[in-house]
Amino acid sequence: MGAYILRRLLLIIPTLLGIMIVNFTLTQFVPGGPVEQAIARAQGQGDVFGSFAGSQGDASGMEDAGPSNDEYIGARGLPPEFIEQLEREFGFDKPPLERFGNMLWNYVRLDFGQSYFRSIGVIDLILEKMPVSISLGLWSTLIAYLVSIPLGIRKAVRDGTSFDTWTSGLIIVAYAIPGFLFAILLLVLFAGGSYWQVFPLRGLTSDNWADLSVGAKIADYFWHITLPVLASTISAFATLTLLTKNSFLDEIKKHYVMTARAKGLSESRVLYGHVFRNAMLIVIAGFPAVFIGVFFSGSLIIETIFSLDGLGRLGFEAAVARDYPIVFGTLFIFGLIGLLVGILSDLMYVLVDPRIDFERREG
Repeated sequence: MGAYILRRLLLIIPTLLGIMIVNFTLTQFVPGGPVEQAIARAQGQGDVFGSFAGSQGDASGMEDAGPSNDEYIGARGLPPEFIEQLEREFGFDKPPLERFGNMLWNYVRLDFGQSYFRSIGVIDLILEKMPVSISLGLWSTLIAYLVSIPLGIRKAVRDGTSFDTWTSGLIIVAYAIPGFLFAILLLVLFAGGSYWQVFPLRGLTSDNWADLSVGAKIADYFWHITLPVLASTISAFATLTLLTKNSFLDEIKKHYVMTARAKGLSESRVLYGHVFRNAMLIVIAGFPAVFIGVFFSGSLIIETIFSLDGLGRLGFEAAVARDYPIVFGTLFIFGLIGLLVGILSDLMYVLVDPRIDFERREG
């Protein structure tokens, strides 16, 4: 197993490098680079796209603006020295290959730089937005597992009954409802939209949260997070529930289950003493990937609807503003974490079922 883990760790390097190369190359062709964004702000336009109309220059500010200021539409009326200073500050006075190499060298040293427009380090900015993503990801994943696994087992045991039929219809309908639409419905019904003012409309905590007692802080936190978590969890039940049900149905039909029943074991002992470990292999082993996926994906729409400032909004705003340190820093960090979680998922398979041997399978 050690050799397999070592190979997987070594594969992280070329995989992550490929991800960074592809995305760095794509940014060379995206219109409205950081320099144009800064120029638009300096002229009080707020956003470069308000005046952008098809510039012929390199859109991400990668070409040298000194010889031809016309490539920056927002630069008209600004002195060339100001444009050159912006390029030096953003590092665009160097060739793209040199900038890419410097960026990777800094990332290897865990130096992710500072935001172009927020005057804050990328790591500090991520940590600042992390509580929202932790809240949504953690509680959404736990609720989905706590509800879907028992429900899936129950559906497998009562396969073909009316219970199985109406619960399948219910979870399919829930899966079909878009998360943002369900979030709006929750706001209208329970956040003072048109009916009841039961939950707060926005934010993760109340304005007086710092003055509350420990118990009141916990209650206030759950009071605020209830609706966003429900909105982000609504579609997670279907896949996990049906996966659990089908896994149990496959195991229940195997010979060792019939043998256990023939020995006179109770149904609960057969299900939870023999079937559970084998049936739940794929469900439990996939938990790290599911959690990290929910944790880092950050629903932009859910965060916007409930006025939550999390990683979803951070990534969107950084992409729109061409804040490349945030874009590439988060891409590198989350890409690395995703690849490590893939290895962790394999280890979870071995932990749940020691009979699995990835080295023997590869051989």
